[in-house]
Amino acid sequence: MAFKKRHKWHLLPGQPITEMDKKVMYWENKGKEVPTRDLIRTPEEIEGIRLSGVVNTGVLDEVARNIHAGMSTLEIDKICYDYCTSHGAVPACLGYEGFPKSVCTSINEVVCHGIPKAEDILEEGDIINVDFTTILNGYYSDASRMFIIGKTSPEKEQLVRVAKECLEIGMEAAKPYGFVGDIGHAIEKHCKKYHYGVVRDLCGHGVGLKFHEKPDIAHYGHKGQGMLLVPGMVFTIEPMINMGTWRVFIDEDDEYGWEVISEDELPSAQWEHTLVMTEHGVDILTY
Repeated sequence: MAFKKRHKWHLLPGQPITEMDKKVMYWENKGKEVPTRDLIRTPEEIEGIRLSGVVNTGVLDEVARNIHAGMSTLEIDKICYDYCTSHGAVPACLGYEGFPKSVCTSINEVVCHGIPKAEDILEEGDIINVDFTTILNGYYSDASRMFIIGKTSPEKEQLVRVAKECLEIGMEAAKPYGFVGDIGHAIEKHCKKYHYGVVRDLCGHGVGLKFHEKPDIAHYGHKGQGMLLVPGMVFTIEPMINMGTWRVFIDEDDEYGWEVISEDELPSAQWEHTLVMTEHGVDILTY
């Protein structure tokens, strides 16, 4: 008995078939993974995410104005919380699956999800990733930046620079009707020039109506693999680049089970933007 294939990409009842429909169904019929239609954001939803992104960018700008050696990461948390709430928004991290603070502050070998603490004092030469997610009127935006505290080593400076280049290269590789694997392939290729490790245990993700949605955006991989990228999809690219191995572990001393550390405890760096796919490439929603 023959069974009719169930398509992920459903045509809208009574609506004419669009060029987008034709392109998505072409790849689906080729056996490629395609998004469901509910991952395509409307213009109104994209505008809501963009406005959330304005607040999110303001939070990171406020950190940039105030971050310095001698301050604690708990002070960074207060800066983020105060700016976000004073602009009518909510810090998405606060209370998310037990996360105790409003922002992730990841210093040196901490890859991501560092928890702000009064005893974590920034020192000259540290590098730190500050990762913040905003909810404004129900819309989510997510971005992170690296900060160098004072003067650091040439090795750390290079790591921070290359991590930012990886984000930019990943954004350039993200094309309409291309694939998620195109992004990871481009990032991994750039990292190999410096013998850095691209973290594999964590990834970018869809975002907008929820904190984490489909698709998962791996920062390594092969061209033409993964989900098809379709105009209207909103997602993050956030490569975590380690100076040494790509392998990581969870800090056993972290009572919350969140902080991720590079296995060889060499420094790590990460940059992140929330992006919307258009007919011409990605637009950044967290500038």
